[in-house]
Amino acid sequence: MPRLKYASLLRVLVILGLFCLWVQIMLSATNGAMEKDNEELMNANDTSEQVLALVPPELHKYLTVHPRNATGNSTERYAAKNVSDILRAIYRINEAQTIYNEDIFGPVQNDTIIIAIQVHTRLTYLRHLIVSLAQARDIDKTLLIFSHDYYDEQINSLVRSIDFTKVMQIFFPYSVQTHPAEFPGMDPNDCPRDAKLEQAIKLKCNNALHPDLHGHYREAKYTQTKHHWWWKANRIFNQLQCTAGHTGMVVFLEEDHYVAEDFLHMLNLLRVTADKTCSHCEILCLGTYLKTYQYHSNSDKVEITPWHSSMHNMGMAFNRSVWENILELQDQFCAYDDYNWDYSLLHLSQNRPGKEKFKVILCKGPRVFHIGECGFHHKKSNCNASTVISKVQKLLQDAKTYFYPSRVTATISAGGAKHNKKLTKGNGGWGDLRDQELCTNMTQVGRQMRKYIYYA
Repeated sequence: MPRLKYASLLRVLVILGLFCLWVQIMLSATNGAMEKDNEELMNANDTSEQVLALVPPELHKYLTVHPRNATGNSTERYAAKNVSDILRAIYRINEAQTIYNEDIFGPVQNDTIIIAIQVHTRLTYLRHLIVSLAQARDIDKTLLIFSHDYYDEQINSLVRSIDFTKVMQIFFPYSVQTHPAEFPGMDPNDCPRDAKLEQAIKLKCNNALHPDLHGHYREAKYTQTKHHWWWKANRIFNQLQCTAGHTGMVVFLEEDHYVAEDFLHMLNLLRVTADKTCSHCEILCLGTYLKTYQYHSNSDKVEITPWHSSMHNMGMAFNRSVWENILELQDQFCAYDDYNWDYSLLHLSQNRPGKEKFKVILCKGPRVFHIGECGFHHKKSNCNASTVISKVQKLLQDAKTYFYPSRVTATISAGGAKHNKKLTKGNGGWGDLRDQELCTNMTQVGRQMRKYIYYA
């Protein structure tokens, strides 16, 4: 009888275990489907009449949604590609290093402003970013470098249709898309995110001995963003032929940013002011996360303060000498247990041997805005991009009389307590030794080494 009771209890425990596993799988699938549905809903949004009314008619072409089976300016059709085809395509594009419109706007100079735009899949936001860039004064003197971690023909066609300045595309070769069943994507033998250490060791899953500081195992969709940012910066400063002697500013934007028409004018004022009054200001910043904007009192004011990741990561800019300072401490960036590139950079900034933290000079009246209300880190149920975009457009229209100041006034701030709080530990998500090694290895590829390993 005791044996029967034991067997019955064992069956109940097995059934409960299987049920819990089924629930976890279903929740994961549901969350994934919701994320995909939100993204598809957002990208399918028609641009509202309110938004279109504030966009010059000649720029409406960048907001036009073409059917998936149509052809655009790209020579390639919107057709599904397998992983091998995508790898070949991005290898070919990365090798060619083609600069579109160079015949119209002239070659890249050593002081040309480079605008590096990190792109995932949010096409609607990207359309509006391009529209805002098209309206910026002196944009024709820049080079736009679109850095993609997802190969999509519709996105490619949109980027290659840009006709107002020089354009280059680069493709992150270690993406989840191109490695769907192996590292740096999700290997079938990777440890489940929430597996306990003892359980992971029994499973003999990948990296079982190295969960992150919170006891979790890697999720490729989160680690990819930090990898992509690091690869992009390395690619621009250390690998492209056109930047071999580049000493000018590189501005870092993302697909869900929106720029004011005088953002390049303000960038130049920040640079001149830094040269005169703050030679140790390594970073310039055009965007801030404010809830209210008072351009009548702040349009010509700038602030000098210690750089902080969550406050000064939008529209930030620096040059090669700053990048070389960052590269000297690449181990701190790559080994820090945080899946965010900006917090990893903050950790590096706070631990520079014999040096103070990075100083930033920023616009009190921002010239770069965040319009991404839904997507990777934002899970709003109503992903209507037009709502936020129209607010930013109206804000910029009302502030137009305060743009293009002839000079700016700088104030020095020590920052608040939160601003200067020493990072004691990261946000996790970066405990896997493979991620740390891949990050470090990205800096080993030089400008003359044109053959890349794709783990495929």
